[in-house]
Amino acid sequence: MTDTPPDRLASNPRSPYHDAAMLERGVGIRFNGEEKTNVEEYCVSEGWVRLPVGKSLDRRGNAMTMKFQGVVEPYFLDSAEPDDGTA
Repeated sequence: MTDTPPDRLASNPRSPYHDAAMLERGVGIRFNGEEKTNVEEYCVSEGWVRLPVGKSLDRRGNAMTMKFQGVVEPYFLDSAEPDDGTA
């Protein structure tokens, strides 16, 4: 695996930008300098994130989202190398 998160990633399995391996590894998002834990999808090159609004759902049962423009900084929550227990 690479040590750089993808340019675009979505948590919805129906999306063409969904990558289960990346999500399993853990991707954190810093949006406009603030930690966000509820990001549904992001795009670094276009500078936006999709965040759910309230508890409302669409007719397919997915959370209603809004697109917000700004500086997107993704990062991995853990390292790519397996931990062998040596310090």
